[in-house]
Amino acid sequence: MIDQVILTVSAILLLAFGVERLGRATGFPSVIVLILIGLAGKPILATVGVELRGLDRAVNFIGALGLVLIVLEGALDIELRMNRLRATATAIVAAVAGFAVCVGAFAAVAWLALPLPPFEALTLAVPFAVISSAVAIPSSGFLPAKAREFVVYESSISDILGVLLFFSLINSNGSVGGVLMGLIGGGVLSLLLAALCAVGLAMILMRIDGHIRFIPLLAGLFGLYAAGKLMHLSPLIMVLLFGLALNNPYLIIRFRPFNHWLDETYETTLQQFKMLVLELTFAVRGFFFILLGYWTQVSDLASPQAWLAAVLILAVVYGSRAWMLRLARVEFASALTWLAPRGLITILLYVSAKEVLPVPDYLDGTVMLVVLASAAIVVIGRFRSVAVKAIESAGDE
Repeated sequence: MIDQVILTVSAILLLAFGVERLGRATGFPSVIVLILIGLAGKPILATVGVELRGLDRAVNFIGALGLVLIVLEGALDIELRMNRLRATATAIVAAVAGFAVCVGAFAAVAWLALPLPPFEALTLAVPFAVISSAVAIPSSGFLPAKAREFVVYESSISDILGVLLFFSLINSNGSVGGVLMGLIGGGVLSLLLAALCAVGLAMILMRIDGHIRFIPLLAGLFGLYAAGKLMHLSPLIMVLLFGLALNNPYLIIRFRPFNHWLDETYETTLQQFKMLVLELTFAVRGFFFILLGYWTQVSDLASPQAWLAAVLILAVVYGSRAWMLRLARVEFASALTWLAPRGLITILLYVSAKEVLPVPDYLDGTVMLVVLASAAIVVIGRFRSVAVKAIESAGDE
């Protein structure tokens, strides 16, 4: 049994590596291929009498780890500069506006069509309104640095808003006051605790010595994330701030007590930490999306109702996004319009919603169709980006 587990884990990691390399070479989203491998693997394993059990918990657990690592990886690539404040604010406004429009539209449909009470309709709408940083950040590699920065901020803020609003609704007992208390109180408390914890963890990395440094640091980060989740806060803020503090240490050493905390080895240490996070993120993403494909029932994808709901969701997402990005005059709007994938966070929140809401079965298929289609649509953004670069190059000549 142990040998079979080792063989399975090794095969998944090697498959994920091959898919990742293929995706980089062809520009095709690796998420789709990983999910399809999981879908195809289920009947193949069944023919030899192998069945993976307990995937509900495994998908949730691996998904939570992946979410933390992906947001951290994105934040570790951002350099904060005064001349980028306006662009950062634009990304945050875009995330809030896009999230609000999608939640409102999806909640209205759920209220009228299912039908669900208003609070339950809002709760069900949130998972579909969130841009998944787990897919968006890795998929943004073809964009220029400024546009990638926009994607990191927008998708991370979208994740944070989604988690905060979702659990505020779940714990509100159906009252507006309960939701407001969860949003305002939870938001302020999340921000304060996140700032303290993020700075504390960053300072530990600056001062820690010895060969064993990164695993205890990541253990502390995951532990604080889990504690924040148990308190119904939004610990992704802490993950984002932690990554920003590490990659922009001047935010900390500008204060007198910490002026001499950095030494000449910090840059090397930071690069080593980034490589570890990159490797772990790759492994966790591969496991999550392959297991997600295995976990999916093919029959759910064949439902006409699932397709109709998926088409409606995608139309709202990309229609509203195109309008808002152009209204805000965001750079590279033609490419960014198509970079609004749903993925890991959508699955995690939807699974949580199913535990407390009377959700129709066909929505299981809708979720997977939206995840697959929105990942595929990223390819359009890649082609748009290539076209824009070609036009700019021709203009320069």
